[in-house]
Amino acid sequence: MSTSTIRRRLVSAWISTVISLSLVLFLVGMGSLLLVNARAVGNYFKENLQVSVLLKQQVTEEQALKYESEVASLPGVRTTHYVSREQGVEEMSRMLGQDFLDVFEAAPVPISIDVNLEAAYVSSDSLAVMKAALAESPLVEEVVYQTSLVDALNQNLRRISLAIVVMVALLMFISFVLIANTVRLDLFSRRFTIYTMHLVGATKSYIRAPFMGRAALQGLFAALLGIVLLVGGLYVVRDEFPQLFLIFSVESLLQVMGVMVCTGVLICMVSTFFMVGRLVGYDRDKLYAY
Repeated sequence: MSTSTIRRRLVSAWISTVISLSLVLFLVGMGSLLLVNARAVGNYFKENLQVSVLLKQQVTEEQALKYESEVASLPGVRTTHYVSREQGVEEMSRMLGQDFLDVFEAAPVPISIDVNLEAAYVSSDSLAVMKAALAESPLVEEVVYQTSLVDALNQNLRRISLAIVVMVALLMFISFVLIANTVRLDLFSRRFTIYTMHLVGATKSYIRAPFMGRAALQGLFAALLGIVLLVGGLYVVRDEFPQLFLIFSVESLLQVMGVMVCTGVLICMVSTFFMVGRLVGYDRDKLYAY
């Protein structure tokens, strides 16, 4: 095999590895972005979970507004929203149709107050305490919230966080395999040069130095390409999921970019470090069989 052919294969392998690693780092970046913002994402969903306080039919608007101000002052309450009978009828009409009231002699829709809690209070125990506090008022007919939804939300957030951690770890392993294969091909063309350097007394660190430099450069290029893909992906989904950009912060995005750069460079350098060290320890017979 000629030197030019080997060189072309090395360049092709280097480029393909940079592209493959950049795609892996893109997925690592997406997973890291979700992981860094996992608490913010969880808080967002929790704080949008509503507790509906249904008032008795005889409660007047004045009494309801006064009670709403009392509810707003309770610890753990984030926001309250007053829903009049007319608004309730409109919402029911949208869900059940305009003629749903025909079967009733009087409008059955009571005044209600929608309550959004702080994220720390959205758990089964805290909601039970909050329900008891709200139900103490003689104006309240019923306090409604979906217990199963709260439990499912908390469980799924934990599962999603664990799945992201496993996915990132798996992607890291794939990255190591990709880099190791590229380094092996690179070293194959230079194995006798490395062996000669070792025979004349060159230390492992001296032999490793040029390979480590190229590996760092390769990891940096892959990370920069992965960052471009990440920013481009966020730009594409911005119109479809604008609420995500209310959660993700610029600081977290910069942190993830730093993680991607460090991960790309570290993976390339660690893989190269071990592969070169392994090759330097080979004797002449192994070099021919390598």
